[in-house]
Amino acid sequence: MGFSLSPLAQQNFYRLEAFETIGSTNAVALERALAGDPGKLWIVSKQQESGRGRRGRAWATSHGNLAASLLLTGAFDLKAAATLGFVAGLALADALDAVCPSTAFSVGLDGAGNHGSTSAPLRVELKWPNDLLAGGAKLAGILLESTQLAANRFAIVIGIGVNVVAYPDDVPYPATSLARLGADCNAETLFLALSDAWQENSWVWNEGRGLAEVRKRWLARAAGLGSEVAVRVDGAVLRGIFETIDEDCRFVIRDSEGERIKIAAGDVHFGAVASARAE
Repeated sequence: MGFSLSPLAQQNFYRLEAFETIGSTNAVALERALAGDPGKLWIVSKQQESGRGRRGRAWATSHGNLAASLLLTGAFDLKAAATLGFVAGLALADALDAVCPSTAFSVGLDGAGNHGSTSAPLRVELKWPNDLLAGGAKLAGILLESTQLAANRFAIVIGIGVNVVAYPDDVPYPATSLARLGADCNAETLFLALSDAWQENSWVWNEGRGLAEVRKRWLARAAGLGSEVAVRVDGAVLRGIFETIDEDCRFVIRDSEGERIKIAAGDVHFGAVASARAE
């Protein structure tokens, strides 16, 4: 089985370029934009050799995992476009629910992301701003990149990487894969569901007009809501209780003095043990 778009995605004029191996799906998508591609183009691969995550971090993708990037072009309001990562998170969570629901996971994780046996269903959660977690361990990551085109137009690339068959063990946080969790799902099946779920969630977002509903849905899946968090921001560590995300999708915590702090960018760590990792 090869990669393919869902009927809904095809009906809405999305296109697909599939690779067995690629350097970076985001890089290729940006190249297509600068060469004049009109957008609504998915670039997908089962292996990524030189991908990148937030803040320039390396993001390698073992063969059999999913690397997917969606290129969109237009006269975007960049403030609204910056929230597309939340739309992508919801779409991926919906796709996972469709093809490998939590009841299909036969191996569990504890709250610290350690593998072990459990009878309780695992919940796929969204970690601000751009990760998906299963049982506290990172299952997927999302990266938005943009570049300016001619005539006040922009290209937005939404990169999505999912640990389908393998996960890195040399990272400073717990990670997992669908295979390790016992889910019977491959990259092609997951992408088919993702291309469908993206269109559904994109309609909700509606060029930013539906952001309030996106925010509501995101919070319903949020990891760590109401719990102690530590957020590393420009070398400083801010601590408090994760209260919400605001109307601009900024991370909002309440510190020990009762002050609400809004954070536009940072690395989030949960709980007392995770707080120590933020140092």
